[in-house]
Amino acid sequence: MKIGKIIGRVVSTKKVESFEGLKFLLVLPLNENLKPEGEAFVALDMIRCGTGEIVYYETSREGGRVLETLQNPCDAAVMGIIDNITLEDTK
Repeated sequence: MKIGKIIGRVVSTKKVESFEGLKFLLVLPLNENLKPEGEAFVALDMIRCGTGEIVYYETSREGGRVLETLQNPCDAAVMGIIDNITLEDTK
């Protein structure tokens, strides 16, 4: 799983049947220090999170497995909201 920050929503009035009733979010990937790492992308919102929240997500085939139908075009999905991150000193 990867870490990201929700930076917006994507509105789509027409979508494939397996996406009906679901939200799309704009996710900015973050590194372990919560610094931006990469370009923002669209992900399916499975947990009803909002803008500004730090989340964990999955991409590629694993992202699509959140839906009951295995044959769906989902490339990324938000799996959970992160409440706290603790980094241990590895020195």
